[in-house]
Amino acid sequence: MSDNQNRLTPQFEQVPMQDADMSQFYRGEDSSADRFAALVELGYDHRSNMLRFQSTIGLVLSLLLACGSAFADAPNAELVAPGVWRLRFGNPETLTPVHFRSAEPAIEGMKSLPVVNDPPIASETISFSVRPRGCALELPMTKDERIYGLGLNTTLFEMSGKRAFIVPSDHPENETNESHAPAPFYVSSNGFGVFVDTARFASFYAGNVDPVTQQHQRTMLVDVPSAQGVDVYLFAGPTMMDVVRRYNLFSGGGCVPPMWGLGIAYRGLAKFSADDSLKLAKSFRDDHIPCDIWGLEPGWQTKSYSCSFVWNTANFPDPDNFVHQMSTMGYRLNLWEHCFTSPASPIHDALAPYSGNFRVWGGLVPDFASPQARKIFIDHHEKEVFSKGVSGVKLDECDYQPFRSTGVWSFPEASAFPSGMDGEQMHSMIGVLYQQTMKVPFDRRNQRTWGLVRNSHALAAPLPYTVYSDSYDLHCYVRGVAKSGFGGLLWTPEVRNADSVEEFYRRTQVVIFTPFALINSWFLKLPPWLQVDRAKNNAGEVMANHAEVTAATKKLFDLRMSLVPYLYAAFNEYHLHGTPPNRALVMDWPDDPKVATIDDQFMCGPSIMVAPLFPGQTHRTVYLPKGTWYDFWTKEKYDGGQTIDISKPPEIGPVFVKGDTLLPLAAPTEHFDDDICYDITVNVYGDHPAATTLFEDDGVSNDFEQGKQNRIDLSWSDGKGTAVKNGAYAGPKRFKIVGWTKARAKANQS
Repeated sequence: MSDNQNRLTPQFEQVPMQDADMSQFYRGEDSSADRFAALVELGYDHRSNMLRFQSTIGLVLSLLLACGSAFADAPNAELVAPGVWRLRFGNPETLTPVHFRSAEPAIEGMKSLPVVNDPPIASETISFSVRPRGCALELPMTKDERIYGLGLNTTLFEMSGKRAFIVPSDHPENETNESHAPAPFYVSSNGFGVFVDTARFASFYAGNVDPVTQQHQRTMLVDVPSAQGVDVYLFAGPTMMDVVRRYNLFSGGGCVPPMWGLGIAYRGLAKFSADDSLKLAKSFRDDHIPCDIWGLEPGWQTKSYSCSFVWNTANFPDPDNFVHQMSTMGYRLNLWEHCFTSPASPIHDALAPYSGNFRVWGGLVPDFASPQARKIFIDHHEKEVFSKGVSGVKLDECDYQPFRSTGVWSFPEASAFPSGMDGEQMHSMIGVLYQQTMKVPFDRRNQRTWGLVRNSHALAAPLPYTVYSDSYDLHCYVRGVAKSGFGGLLWTPEVRNADSVEEFYRRTQVVIFTPFALINSWFLKLPPWLQVDRAKNNAGEVMANHAEVTAATKKLFDLRMSLVPYLYAAFNEYHLHGTPPNRALVMDWPDDPKVATIDDQFMCGPSIMVAPLFPGQTHRTVYLPKGTWYDFWTKEKYDGGQTIDISKPPEIGPVFVKGDTLLPLAAPTEHFDDDICYDITVNVYGDHPAATTLFEDDGVSNDFEQGKQNRIDLSWSDGKGTAVKNGAYAGPKRFKIVGWTKARAKANQS
């Protein structure tokens, strides 16, 4: 068959869905009667569909003549969720992100989004071709269309005119889009999204190819190797924010961390013993340094490259007692590991039949797509760590390290796994599968966990893990925060070392506004606020001004702790409505051309904009989008729609609050405990602030998903604040409104 005969144009046909069992819908097992009834409930009009059918008869006849028997493979578009359509091209592979999805679509949340009746891309403008090497899609782009997303690369931001590889790598600072969390999902400035359901190392050519048969001004070419077909999902807007919300809800809704997960996290020196950790952890409490999460690095295991997943009793002679002592001080333990399983591990032999056919660092690569491998891995971790009270894990080394290097040490793409996955597919999905596996023990306990991971992919929003990196460029870290919001991903610009106290401050000022506020001192004996110089730190030498730096650091940590209720509300919005907690400005102001490429400012929750200063900068320009803005520190008032020049001392960074906002801030605490109640002061910005909501529950279990949660609706009118509580949560009171403070703004004089 010729190329032209292989090019198929899909026709859209809205197909009803069955809310009660989306898995059946995806497999095509639901009855047509049930599917029709579901669509009627959604407001589907079969008459409009008939008109569309009639309008395509001519095109159908043309395809029949041109393609002959190939017409039998022509895809229909199915309405699989409100505002989401699936197109099936050719013969898709089975082992894809949708196949491995972590949760069913959050249909109720999606119903709250704007109703869109028609697919966002005209069917006749999409073409498909298949050859022995793989398949390709061509989708139209308009002249000025901008493309965002495609995962969490920290160098690239706006993607039009670029080629983006969907390839995992431990080097996210590159011009090719390889990263810790590539994903075949993009968002268009025209108000729609496209998700190509593949675990292959696909390429997206965003308007930089010129097909001979091109019928429009620009083309998005999607090149999927190996596969002979692919499912494509189209996400309607009408705005980019609506697109992202649909995608996150289609993924199952965003995760909600335990409340302790929103505190400060600290990881100690890799070779620390139990006594070393306990001593330093106690000093934090003695000095009133806020900290909720304490991380143990490789030294907790007998073998770490590859891993034994067994306590090193030379360093931790009594693990149960160690975990207990840390718990009594209010710390939640998080253990480092990677999945490559050492011959010294007790589970090695049992895991061997359910692992890949190549080793990494002498260890097995578990096939987490296999239920047997998951069970062996989970049962051992349950016995060895989680039953002792460990609250989370750091899942390291599961990215493809490094993809473009002669020194690649990870498993090859030619690997084979018992589930049927090959090495290419496993490299794409291992991070997601690993996260799913390690979440199971907590789900069984009805507990929430909060962890870190080095690799993720599409549809990951429900997973309670934040992506991190060994790279360390602060500009790239900030760009990663802005970019993460386009694709259901969370990112931490963790703080490790610094060349100066100023750099340490600037890095800390960024991380406290992100999902996982992590100080990662895995190669430092002392905390960096005592000594930023690595050699001097590990020699035990503190800085002369360490008391001053410690006090300034504590103020920044206190700010993070005051934000916990605000951040918790933002994550509940992520869960219920799909709104990412961190995001680029262009998502909130899509019609403002000046924010289209701003990647060094980002939103934290609904009302806070962070515009970091970088090391060596004494001032910077900040663009304030339309509206009114207040300097968080000085309450100085600015009109939006302008660029300002701002400076801040090293100890604080530029932070702005949207006008007409209610910003609830808590009295800082040192850590979360089970009976904590936050004293909340509601800060009032503007004369007519919009209402906002706090979410009250136990903060640690999954009971909130069964309705055991209160909403505390805050409003302001006629100079008076009101808090109204509704809901079914009857546990310890989490929030007490102790005051309302009106921002007495001084007008900007510039």
